[in-house]
Amino acid sequence: MSYPFNVRVYGLLTENNRVLVSDELVHGHRITKFPGGGLEFGEGTLDAIKREMMEETGMPMEVTDHFYTTDFFQPSAFNSKAQVISIYYLIKAIGAFTLKTSDKPFDFEEAKEGAISFRWLPINTLSAESFTFPIDKKVAMMLKNWEEGK
Repeated sequence: MSYPFNVRVYGLLTENNRVLVSDELVHGHRITKFPGGGLEFGEGTLDAIKREMMEETGMPMEVTDHFYTTDFFQPSAFNSKAQVISIYYLIKAIGAFTLKTSDKPFDFEEAKEGAISFRWLPINTLSAESFTFPIDKKVAMMLKNWEEGK
C-alpha cells in the first residue's frame, strides 16, 4: 500500500500589520491562499519557499523564521488519496518591494487557468473565511493571535 504525501511550502510576508495573500484560478476554482506551492523532489523546504516566491512574485525573499508545520491529517483538495503537509515560513523581501498588488480580490489581467493576483489583508481582521483551504484557515488565525501577542 502506498501513502502519497504532498508537501507544500508557504510564505507569510507581513508589512505594516498586513499579510500578503494570493488569489488564484486553479482547476477552474477561485482560491485565496498564502503564496507558495509544492516541494519538488531533490530540494529542501527553504530552497522550495525561495523558489516558489521567486516564481510567483518575481522577487527574491529571505526566510526569517519557521512559523508552522501541519500537525493534523489533511487530505488534498485535489486528490483525496493524498495527504497534504504544509510548512509556513515568515519571510521578507530582499530589496525594495515591487510586486503589483490590488485591493480587489481576484483582480486578474485575464481569468484563465493559473491566473494569480496579490493583495494585502490586515492581520487584525483575518478570519478563517478569508481563505480557501483548511490549513491556511488555521494559520490565518494563528497569525492573527501571534500579531496580537506582540
